[in-house]
Parts: sequence; C-alpha cells; structure tokens
Amino acid sequence: MNNTESWDRIASQRSGAAATDVVQYGPDGPTEDDVRLLGNVAGKRILDLGCGDGQAAVALTLRGATTIAVDSSVRMLDRARTLAERAGVRVEWHQGDVADLAFVRAESIDIVFSAYSLGEVGDLHRVFRQVHRVLKNRGAFVFSYEHPIDLCVGRAPPDTPSTPINRVVRMSYFTEDPVTVERDGHPIRLYVRTVSEVFYALTRGGFRVEVLAEPRPLGGDALVPHTIIWRGRKEGL
Repeated sequence: MNNTESWDRIASQRSGAAATDVVQYGPDGPTEDDVRLLGNVAGKRILDLGCGDGQAAVALTLRGATTIAVDSSVRMLDRARTLAERAGVRVEWHQGDVADLAFVRAESIDIVFSAYSLGEVGDLHRVFRQVHRVLKNRGAFVFSYEHPIDLCVGRAPPDTPSTPINRVVRMSYFTEDPVTVERDGHPIRLYVRTVSEVFYALTRGGFRVEVLAEPRPLGGDALVPHTIIWRGRKEGL
C-alpha cells in the first residue's frame, strides 16, 4: 500500500470537520498564531502543498488569501471541498503530486505553505525547484514536517510502574532508508533527513533560510521536538 492509498482510507474513516479558525503546522504541532511565520495573508496568493483535508487552505482563505491547494489523495480532496463549502469560501483544488506544479504560472505565488507533507517526498530537490519557479521574487516558503529526532527515538517501557518512561534511540539519525509510521491505523512512509541535508537542499534550490523553529510540544514529558518548521525566502539561482 502506498501513501496515497493510506490517506484515501484515512479520509474515508474520518468523521466531522476540521477546525478552520487556525492554520495548523501539524497534528499536534503549533498554529500560525503561535509561530507567526506567514504574516498578514490578506490579498496574497498562497499555494498549499499536500493540503490533506483542506484545514489550512480553508483557514488561509478565510483570512483573506487566494489559495491554491494540491494533494494526491482524491478522498482527502473530497473532504477539503466539503470543508470549503461549509465555510463559504472558494479554493482552487488540484489532485496530483506536490512536485508537479505545471498548472501554476511561474512567479505567480506570494507564499508556498506545506504542513506535514514534505516528509513523504522522496525527491526533495525536485519539489524545491518547482517551488522556486512558482514563487514571486522574495516570496516565502514555509513548511513543516516530523522532526527527524522524534522519528529516531521511541519510548522505553518502565522497569516498574513508578519508573519514568525514558526515550531511547530506535534507529540512526543518519539512516538512508524510508521508515514507516502509523497514521490513524494506516502505514505512511516517511523519509528521514538530517537538518543539514534540508538546509543544503534549500540553499542549493535558491532559498535563503530565515527561520528554523523547533517548537516545544505540549505536555510535561516532552523530551524532544515533534515538529520542525522552516521559512525560506526565494533568491536567485
């Protein structure tokens, strides 16, 4: 089963509508109100890569943006369209690969946003080239994904009921093989990349890194960050 098939099944199982009052950077990560990396989006053209059920795309449109959103899952896009209809907004939805942006004109986008989708992309350089092409000069590229350190550690079972649960390394931070995680009971394949690898890919792709955020998770047992967030600014190649 590939990731798209898993997301189709997840979409079919989900009930209820996603919240549209905030822009979320991950399932349990911070919101745009917390990190403030997008700025005032009113009047901006925004491209949402890997939009899922449309939560962020609809929220951005409600804040005054003109939003274009793409996702590989037909079922997720069905949920996204329903969400937009309920919110009374119009979003331009596209089904396809996040690295295939031929439908977007060059230098026509103010901000490219992506929450928790680029970790599923095998060829990150290809995505970055496409994002650079569609962004206007000095446009912002803001994206998040599972923090590689969080993917590398697990929880050790306690020796006794009163013993604290500790984090243990379960795989190498430098692994070159994809890993499989569970989302709503279904397998999703992710690519583990070091922070320096992503930094190099961004700079090679014509972006200047402005912000690298590692928000502290909620909860008293938070030992490592769950989410990593980048903001790059388009520069010439």
